[in-house]
Amino acid sequence: MKMNKYIVWVFVLIVFTVCSSQATPSRRVFILGIDGLDPTILEEFMDEELLPNFKALVKEGDMARLTTTMPPLSPVAWSTFITGLDSSGHGIFDFIHRDPVTYLPEFSIARSIPSDVSISLGSWVLPLKRASIKQLRKGTSFWEILEKQGVPTTIFRMPVNFPPNSPGYSLSGMGTPDLLGTQGGTFTLFTTSPPPQASRISGGRFYRVAVINNRLYLRLEGPDNPFRKETLSSLSKTNETHHRAKLGLDFKVFVDPKNPSAKLEVQGQEFVLQEGEWSDWILLEFEAIPYLVSVSATARFYLKQVQPDFELYVSPLQINPEDPAMQISTPNNWSKQLFQKLGHFYTQELPEDTKAFSAGVFSGKEFWEQSQFVYVEQMKALRHLLGRFQEGLLFFYFSSVDQGSHMLWRYFDPKHPAYVNDPGLQDSIKTLYREMDEALGLIREKLEKEDTLIVMSDHGFAPFYWQVNLNSWLLKNGYIHLKDPKKHNFPLFSNVDWSRTSAYSLGLNGIYINLKGREGQGIVLKGEDYKGLMSRLERDLMSMTDLRNGNFPVSFVRRKPRQLLENHGPDLIVGYRRGYRTSWESPLGGFTTEVFEDNHNAWSGDHSIDYRLVPGVLLSNRKIKISNPALYDLTVAVLDEFGVEKLPEMIGQDCLEDKD
Repeated sequence: MKMNKYIVWVFVLIVFTVCSSQATPSRRVFILGIDGLDPTILEEFMDEELLPNFKALVKEGDMARLTTTMPPLSPVAWSTFITGLDSSGHGIFDFIHRDPVTYLPEFSIARSIPSDVSISLGSWVLPLKRASIKQLRKGTSFWEILEKQGVPTTIFRMPVNFPPNSPGYSLSGMGTPDLLGTQGGTFTLFTTSPPPQASRISGGRFYRVAVINNRLYLRLEGPDNPFRKETLSSLSKTNETHHRAKLGLDFKVFVDPKNPSAKLEVQGQEFVLQEGEWSDWILLEFEAIPYLVSVSATARFYLKQVQPDFELYVSPLQINPEDPAMQISTPNNWSKQLFQKLGHFYTQELPEDTKAFSAGVFSGKEFWEQSQFVYVEQMKALRHLLGRFQEGLLFFYFSSVDQGSHMLWRYFDPKHPAYVNDPGLQDSIKTLYREMDEALGLIREKLEKEDTLIVMSDHGFAPFYWQVNLNSWLLKNGYIHLKDPKKHNFPLFSNVDWSRTSAYSLGLNGIYINLKGREGQGIVLKGEDYKGLMSRLERDLMSMTDLRNGNFPVSFVRRKPRQLLENHGPDLIVGYRRGYRTSWESPLGGFTTEVFEDNHNAWSGDHSIDYRLVPGVLLSNRKIKISNPALYDLTVAVLDEFGVEKLPEMIGQDCLEDKD
């Protein structure tokens, strides 16, 4: 009996459909990026049986120290992992670079490009062309390469990816500003008793307020109004100057006369806070053009104190993920989709408010509480993304270990000059590692046999005991000269005599030669003069001595390759010994009377030292097949997991064995 051809084709189609539905799922690669996870501390806590998921992963696969970059700074290291290139390729050498003409610092990750076409109507300015933000990292990200090969990618808060501009799903991380455009965010404190020299405290705005009849009428300033200018009055109209008007919103606070609490009314939203209590996210709208244009933001309010002094903290203004004022995701609407699943969340880079802690606005306990909000939000996002991850690559980033190690080191290290004996915080770093073990456990629960899991960090950590003011050292050793030698406390090199200065430091680890033809007021000639100066600087740096204890603070100096002489990166990169770091004043062109000082700041741990002393860590359920893997090797390994060849300019090699 012959079967009808139509029936045969239907049968074949059914069989094909069934077989396809039972096929092996597409390859999946999970990357858990934990900023600042230190291999030595990790091993110590694993030996104490505190990290069962890390220990199980090592048993299943492998663990190795991961060679970081020089300098071992997050934007440099993550850029290397992203592109498979070193600094000479991706162009990121520090958090800040310098303008060679003006000697002033510039943000290294992104640059704002204002609209240059507009119409002025009185005090109103109507731009005819949108302003833009340019990402400054060069090279091709590994997820761009994968997407071109048909591999779907989800990249959650990858550092040095602002603004995101690649295919796939991505939410920007380090480099993303708050709504004011500031890196690291700018908090606001309304208080009846501002701290001394409040105007000089970085990262915060302080407003003196008065409680009258148990009420306060306050104004929260927002960003500049891009549509309006204000005129500064002058005796002469020819000398009038214009600047952007500030956006702002008014709100009220009603203080309970009997109890330590207050009611806040913010744009129709009413909420009561007890002393020491945080609000949830509060939606804010800054009106730029009445009834037409507003700029959306979110913030959290913290009633720090009611009596005897009133203190109300407002978090840095976050770009609202539901209605972002600038691009923070790809596709553009993905941040809104995340909001719909997660609610409001921190969008600025490194949202743990280290500035409020350093300024004394937060106590250690308050910083811990605020940083735990960040961790809870990130865990919620991780659960969501794991639930929707079907194939391709998922990268997820945690900032808590890095920011916590910076700020909480002094609570568990009795040798630190700023050591604080606080039983409530002495195990805080241990808790951060245990929380990362919890995150790793969530991922391991979702793993299938053929999946690849990678856990990695960009660098490790070290104590920050002693400050080195590199510019003051250059001054004392005759490389820098001042216009007025008696005045040291001028920032941004404003007192430097460039006509007699041969070298200067800007950023955390860099020294620049004042090269003629490259720097704005350069005096050092190319050729033998440049070479001789570089050699003398190297010798002097390596013999630098801290006479207070006999230590040699510098253990490594790296030269810029000769072919990169005109490159914007520093001519020398200084690597400090464990315990030392550049001072707070030196990175922005400041000077102190003493070269060496104890570090009494809350920022008590660091990693901007000799890169050999702070490697990152690599763990995987795959075996590691090379002896000293580096960040750029891991880039190649990720591509190889999907059978994708590395780009010719990439400098690494595959460091992971294939799955049996």
